Amino acid sequence: MRYFTVFFLYIFSITAFAQETTVQGTIVNDNTLFPIWNVNIVNTNKVRGAISDAKGNFEINAEVNDILLISCLGFQSIEVKVTNDWIKNRTTRIKLTEKAYALEEIVIPPYELTGYLEVDSKLIPERENYWYSIAGLTQRYEGGENSPNAFGRVMGSLFNPADALYNFFGKKPKELKKLRELKNDDKLRGILQNRYDRQTIYLMLGINQKELNEILERCNYSEAFMKTANDLQVLDAVSGCYEEYKILKKK
Repeated sequence: MRYFTVFFLYIFSITAFAQETTVQGTIVNDNTLFPIWNVNIVNTNKVRGAISDAKGNFEINAEVNDILLISCLGFQSIEVKVTNDWIKNRTTRIKLTEKAYALEEIVIPPYELTGYLEVDSKLIPERENYWYSIAGLTQRYEGGENSPNAFGRVMGSLFNPADALYNFFGKKPKELKKLRELKNDDKLRGILQNRYDRQTIYLMLGINQKELNEILERCNYSEAFMKTANDLQVLDAVSGCYEEYKILKKK
């Protein structure tokens, strides 16, 4: 009986230890101290997401030193590190500062339009993009207008993308594991679907804007996609490219 009790306590302690810890908090306006609802909270270490309720309260899985990215429309985004005292107290109050918006000057282009399509189409100059032709290939490549590294991108597209992507994917196994975990959190996917600032992506994958753009270029995504896609679409694109990279590497 004594051995059974010890064994039971051992199993119970392992189960309790294996459970994920959670932290709670309240998001308030730094100026009015009123609660802010519908705030997005993303744990970039655990790949978990949460949204504050009508009282500004939220709860999310987190451990000490995890980084929470907190953002809301009309407020400045902040990064908050989970501390030991927060874990012990279970809750804290976080203040967000409203953004100050300034009206930008509107510049009217010096084109006098007549309202007739045939005439106006000749008044407005067309953009001249640089195209490259390579001997032996029937397809031309558009490098973009006055693009200083256009030729480099054209030549890079002819080689196996796995060679270039290894510098990113091969050296960041922990960060890329988060891409697979992303599929398991519907709340986080919903948050990323409404974000376009790439801040969450930079923190999760440990890369900067230049590296992310290079990854998407090597994966044959257009500049239009890079500019208009939401964060979830970008992460799914990187994840799909990574899976293709692993297949190419095996071959």
